[in-house]
Amino acid sequence: MLLTFGPDRQTREFTCDCCNAPIERAWDFIYADGAPHAVYFANCYHHTDRDHDAWIDVIFGTWGDGPDEWSDHVAFACRVGSVVGQTEPASTLVTAGLAHPDGPLFGLKLDREAALQHPRLSEFWHVSDFILEHDPLVRGHVYGR
Repeated sequence: MLLTFGPDRQTREFTCDCCNAPIERAWDFIYADGAPHAVYFANCYHHTDRDHDAWIDVIFGTWGDGPDEWSDHVAFACRVGSVVGQTEPASTLVTAGLAHPDGPLFGLKLDREAALQHPRLSEFWHVSDFILEHDPLVRGHVYGR
């Protein structure tokens, strides 16, 4: 499965509620073999009082004309950043959509335990790895390049 970004990648900067530091967000479609496959939102936090990290939400499902077509949506998420005992950033499953309101776009927001059991977990890791490697904002924030 060949993954690519959609044609309309967007970014936005806003302020963190906990420390007033900037948060940079990127989002776009992920295409698989030329067809819409998922949507992602990646928040890159520049905390003043703790490690910088990125939180990535990935939503899988049918991408039709609107919310009436989104009844099968399921959302996964991970935090990417420092982990005690490791020298490189690591990805950890977290509850999906914490920074986003409930609704048809995110569909079923999986928590860590549900995500670990979900049949699309390996697909999520494949997409999140693609984002970490190829989204310039996320890659630069997490890996400094």
